[in-house]
Amino acid sequence: MNHKQCLNCEQAVAGNYCQNCGQKNNTHAITLKHFFFHDIVHGVLHLEKGILLTLKETFTRPGQAALDYINGKRVKYYNVFYLILMLIGFNILTVHYHHEINPLSVPKNVDSGLKFLNFLSNNVKMLLLGFVPLLALNAFLIFRRLKLNLAEHFIIGGINLLGILVLCLFSNLLSLLDAFKEIKSFISILKIICFLLIVLFPFWTYFNATYKRYSILGFIWRILVFYMLLFIELLFIFRLIVEIVTNNPTSFNLNLNL
Repeated sequence: MNHKQCLNCEQAVAGNYCQNCGQKNNTHAITLKHFFFHDIVHGVLHLEKGILLTLKETFTRPGQAALDYINGKRVKYYNVFYLILMLIGFNILTVHYHHEINPLSVPKNVDSGLKFLNFLSNNVKMLLLGFVPLLALNAFLIFRRLKLNLAEHFIIGGINLLGILVLCLFSNLLSLLDAFKEIKSFISILKIICFLLIVLFPFWTYFNATYKRYSILGFIWRILVFYMLLFIELLFIFRLIVEIVTNNPTSFNLNLNL
């Protein structure tokens, strides 16, 4: 049922949406039938469609999907950073259950190891989201032909982190199967493949975004510089965190089963 006046802001409405506040003009009275089939079912299906499309494009055309979003084609995509927060939560949950099943051993400096793990646990969202600015800054400096500003490179960095988190979640789910000795070797192979895909995901993202702008050789030397910068930055940050948390970086010794 269309109204001549917006029920939300009481402004005159000529079309399907209010020009003042954006509310739909075809609001209905709330009935059990409408509440269930429209508000719940339609809402869930619409949300799922947006999430699934965003995840699909993250793996099939991550660079082009990010450029589409930057250029204003956004209605079909679910918010990348909302998805990132959801996946961070799922990853934390799976890691928690994995540690419940297989308690982590800290063989030498127990106090330093526990301090480090507690720091990671308490700051995991900040650390993961901090990965996006590193990707964005490096890409801004190296892939100049994209002609994007630093903020726009954050979108490509977000797509990168989203894909990496999906692969991490898959790897963490595989880790829950470590207790089954019959398939442990097969699970280990799958986890190695996941790790390689995680490492190579930025390569795929930036190749997909820049293949029309650089030759193969031009892209290869740029992506190698990109990885070199990223490795140095992550190594420096890791070293800094260890030094701050443990107050003794040289004595820190922790074996993690990735």
